[in-house]
Amino acid sequence: MVFFVSATIIAIVALAAIVVPDVVKSAFGAAVTWTSRWFGSFYILLITAALVFILTLAFSRFGRIRLGPDNSTPDFSTFAWTAMLFAAGIGTEILFFAVAEPVDQYVHPPTGDAQATPQADRAREAIVLSLFHYGISGWGLYALVGLAMAYFAYRRRDTLTLRSTLRPLLGRHTEGVIGDIVDAAALVGGVFGIAASLGVGVVQLNVALNILFGLPQGFPTQIGLTALAVVMATVSAVSGVDRGVRVLSTINVLLAIGLALWVLVTGDAAFLIDALIGSIGDFFTRFPQLTLETYAYNRPEDWLNAWTLFFWAWWIAWAAFVGMFLARISRGRTIRQFVLGSLLLPFCYILMWVAIFGNHALDLVIRGNGEFRDITLERPEQGLYWLLEHLPGQKILIALALFVGILFYVTSADSGALVMANLSSRIRSARQDAAPWLRIFWATLTGILTIAMLVAGGIPILQQATIVMALPFSGVLILIMYTLWRSLSTEDTYNQALSRADRNRALGFNGSAAGLEQTPWRERLAHTLNSVSPDEAGNAMERRIVPALEAVATELRKENVSAEVFVEGPEAQDPDDERTFLGRASLVVASHPATDSGEEQSSSIDSFRYVVRMVVTPVPTYGFAVHEADDLTVRLEVRPHSGGQGYDVVDWNSDQVAHDVLDHYERWLEYVGTSEKTESRYSRRL
Repeated sequence: MVFFVSATIIAIVALAAIVVPDVVKSAFGAAVTWTSRWFGSFYILLITAALVFILTLAFSRFGRIRLGPDNSTPDFSTFAWTAMLFAAGIGTEILFFAVAEPVDQYVHPPTGDAQATPQADRAREAIVLSLFHYGISGWGLYALVGLAMAYFAYRRRDTLTLRSTLRPLLGRHTEGVIGDIVDAAALVGGVFGIAASLGVGVVQLNVALNILFGLPQGFPTQIGLTALAVVMATVSAVSGVDRGVRVLSTINVLLAIGLALWVLVTGDAAFLIDALIGSIGDFFTRFPQLTLETYAYNRPEDWLNAWTLFFWAWWIAWAAFVGMFLARISRGRTIRQFVLGSLLLPFCYILMWVAIFGNHALDLVIRGNGEFRDITLERPEQGLYWLLEHLPGQKILIALALFVGILFYVTSADSGALVMANLSSRIRSARQDAAPWLRIFWATLTGILTIAMLVAGGIPILQQATIVMALPFSGVLILIMYTLWRSLSTEDTYNQALSRADRNRALGFNGSAAGLEQTPWRERLAHTLNSVSPDEAGNAMERRIVPALEAVATELRKENVSAEVFVEGPEAQDPDDERTFLGRASLVVASHPATDSGEEQSSSIDSFRYVVRMVVTPVPTYGFAVHEADDLTVRLEVRPHSGGQGYDVVDWNSDQVAHDVLDHYERWLEYVGTSEKTESRYSRRL
């Protein structure tokens, strides 16, 4: 349903833009006026709330929680992660706005008389506004959606979809029409956000090709560029995140930094460094005020629609796409690492780029270069290249800027195609992606929409469409904040219950396994120092572990509790464990009873799982005890539900195993009791 509804809406708008462009242009213009009037302040408040929310999570006790099992490690190196982080969320528009916006803000400030304001103050304010629109606030939205999707997919073992983030609130309804509406709203809004980025990129690249090769500026060239980018994005997306996107992102980062450093070194380096440092101070001084600035007493309607509201809507439209991509590449990182990395690493790059290019552009304007000022105001896409043409090695610089722009363009398009395909299909594993044909389809449809909107009115109508189409998804962001906080609080309650149970267990309370009659310590030490063969471990699993689990399951079923024991072989290998895996036995207790149809209800609460894994590990070397490199032992390992270091039960008898199961089950029941109070109240309302 998500695929057909989203594709139909986008195709209808694209067709209308081609057939009746004037009607589409007028319709979006009226819609923007209405949205700005009634929801402009809502956009501003939402952006601020999202930023405060994720910073609160990062610096709270929740910041230590890992996006995945406790023993999981990041899938990508820090540099590769950083490169993909900002390459997915920053496109060719950074080339466009880093020069055009500071000049526009300098000449046309939102309030006050430009001529009456000192030039230095206007220049500093222009840089601050540019950083504000392109900085931390927007990345807060990306971090919010990415964090929620990663947490529910990797920590709660749900699917990597937007609807899964609402499961604590909607329960089983996330798999029905409501979930489809959520995914479709994100998909439609996101496609228009991507189309706006690609439209800006096409116009920008067309200018560079005109300068270097004399290709005419106009629709034929822009259509060709769009088709080329779609092909490149398709090839990259089909190759997968591990290869295509990572390679392009890494190359992109290095080349973009090199271009910025060349402008710094060959320009007025001393001035640009001073301006960079000053811009940092100006930004953080003005940021708290700008964050909630609604211009209530002197509202510059056109300026707000063209800048702040457009950017905030743009960020909202992109949030589901970049958020899903960030989640896809961030498994194994803690919440604190994820939030601070998502906010600060891209912002450092944006700060460098805007401070260097923006201050260089403003310096030219202040020195009286009227030609550059007029060109940048009238044809913003030409501003960057005019600036580069007046630096040493101009042709090489323009060619490099063209190549960097293409890479920005492709990395945005291919990550978008990847996410669109995943959103519009049912994927059961968080580590899998949709079929290649879906990525090709969405890359193509986005390209068609980009061309159609350029025909209807160029960049302005792309901006207007983004403001309107982002509105439906903005409400979902509020729900995501609620469900994420609720789920993290519930997990914290479970961990506290676990800590109390562990303390009681250490003291021998509650009839736990620690309170049983223990094996004599000399015999226990001998078992600890000896290695265990696969046959010995297999016998222990078959004769003691599985019977103990079956006995507990039988007693639970007598109490009308749904409990099953599963015995699996090496195919159930944990992807986070590189040791040789021989099999496992699991006791699974459903968090909800079965319905009349026999199907378990969807729930925000994980089922109880007690898993004993048979793994091969090297024999430890300690003191003067020296073992051969190939000396191995087999452990029957029980790992905590959240991951982390497990413990060996190979020498335990069936009663000890049963008591250990009950220790874990009692902790889980306390966790369920806390979660059920809120969920049952909401379920009754539904």
